[in-house]
Amino acid sequence: MSTYLSQVWQLLRNYVRDISLQEMPKTTSVETEAVLPLEKSIKKPDKSVKFAQYNLQSDLCFQRLQESLKKWTISKSGLTSKIGDQTSGPLPSEFCLRVGDRQMHEEIYDLLGNGALKPEIVNELMELLVTGKKVRLELLFWRLEDFYRRWCQGEFIDGTPDDNLPQKTRLKLAAQNIAIGLRQVDIYTGLNVLILLLELHRYAQERDELKQKITFYPSAQPDTDNFFTSQLLRIINYSDALEIGNFSSIVGQFLKGGNFRSAYLGDANLTGADFRGADLSRAYLGDANLTGVNFSGANLSGANLGDANLSSANLTGANLSGTDLSSTNLSGANLSCANLSRADLNRADLNRADLSRADLSHADLNRADLSSTNLSHADLSNAILFGANLSEANLSSTNLNHADLCRADLSGADLSHAILNGTNLSDTILFSTNLSNAILVAADLSYAKLNGAKLNNARLNGAMFLGADLSGVDLSRVTLNDADLSGVILSDADLSGADLTDAILFGTDFSYAKLNSANLSGSNLSGAILNGADLSHSNLSYAILGGADLSDANMEKMTWGKKQQWEDVRGLETAVNVPEALKEELGLN
Repeated sequence: MSTYLSQVWQLLRNYVRDISLQEMPKTTSVETEAVLPLEKSIKKPDKSVKFAQYNLQSDLCFQRLQESLKKWTISKSGLTSKIGDQTSGPLPSEFCLRVGDRQMHEEIYDLLGNGALKPEIVNELMELLVTGKKVRLELLFWRLEDFYRRWCQGEFIDGTPDDNLPQKTRLKLAAQNIAIGLRQVDIYTGLNVLILLLELHRYAQERDELKQKITFYPSAQPDTDNFFTSQLLRIINYSDALEIGNFSSIVGQFLKGGNFRSAYLGDANLTGADFRGADLSRAYLGDANLTGVNFSGANLSGANLGDANLSSANLTGANLSGTDLSSTNLSGANLSCANLSRADLNRADLNRADLSRADLSHADLNRADLSSTNLSHADLSNAILFGANLSEANLSSTNLNHADLCRADLSGADLSHAILNGTNLSDTILFSTNLSNAILVAADLSYAKLNGAKLNNARLNGAMFLGADLSGVDLSRVTLNDADLSGVILSDADLSGADLTDAILFGTDFSYAKLNSANLSGSNLSGAILNGADLSHSNLSYAILGGADLSDANMEKMTWGKKQQWEDVRGLETAVNVPEALKEELGLN
């Protein structure tokens, strides 16, 4: 025993002298190790115990919140039937509640002022509310909405010192050694109530019996006097005053299915928010940061998103008809199956965006950047794409009927099987563009740059090529009947098997072109240059050849008409493989 006491005394002396524990004697008795704070005898905190304590605390808070939500809807006089048919406005004056507004507001701050609600807690809470059937959801909604409206107006944080609910909650937390600022308490409380209201709204809108009774407008209900509502923007800015992106990180994942019609959210930071299926029609989101936002299935018709950042945003199936997206950053965004009819995308950045199967009919894409964009099977009929950059874009099977692509850059783009009837492609850059199997009936390709383009199997009936350069272009098996190719350069082009019946080829340059098996019957080749061209197996019956140059042309097994006019045709004496019958007819033997 004396040994034990002496060692205890030694420990106290070392503690007073601030001597490190590591310098303590390392030989101790079994009894000493049981009571002394030596390194070997001190056990590290058990993390599982800490986690269990945290879970216990969370469970207790959850139970308190659950019970409070029930309690806030219990009436004193049992007049719950009085609100059965009411869908909006204040509660009936005779409706007496067990918990009055003042007590309820204080309890809300105490329950929700110390942190953000987590999705799993909200989901579990909603499940209990809707399955338990002990809470009148419409009454709970009205009471929470009343608190939210007052909170938005700053009623609680602006209260007198004796009546300031955020300050009272802060002092209660301080008594528990929980350090938190006054604004933090107020913001957490308001945003948590907003989350509950958003969840109640989303649940109610899926049920006919509640749809009219529970309708929530986070930014206040728009009216004729105030076209835009700015309440939500003020909340976002208030929340982000603590930390940029605070609102989005707390509430962003609960915004899906919300009603934000006509909300003013200009310059708002909503990065990564979830607006799936939400109503943002006629909302103002100009200059907003919407990077990575999920707008899939959302209604953004008539909204203004000019100059907003929507890079990598998800807009699949969204309604953007008539929306202002001018100068908007949509690079890498997913707009597949979206409705963008009559949308303003003037100078928008859509680089590498996915617009497959999107409706862009009548849209304004003037000078927009659509390089490397996926537009396959999209509807761009009557769209304005003047000066747009569509280089390397995927436009396969796209509908571009009557679209304006004047001066657009389509170099390297894939337009195979695209429909371009009546489309304006004048002065368009089509270097190495794939137009195979495309339909370009009555399209205007005047002065288009088509070097290296592929037009095999394309239909170009009635198309205009005034001043176009088609030298070296693959036009094999193309349909060009009734097309106007006057003065067009087709030197070294591949027109094998092409249909050029009744085409206007006045002064067209076919030098060294492949016209084998081409049908040129009824075409006007007056003044055409065909020197060195391959006309083997071609059909020139009833073609007008006045002034045409056939020097060094290959005329093997060529077909011509019985009344063919050969006067003024030049170069026949140097043409090769001229059929014997034609030689006799022309006296060339």
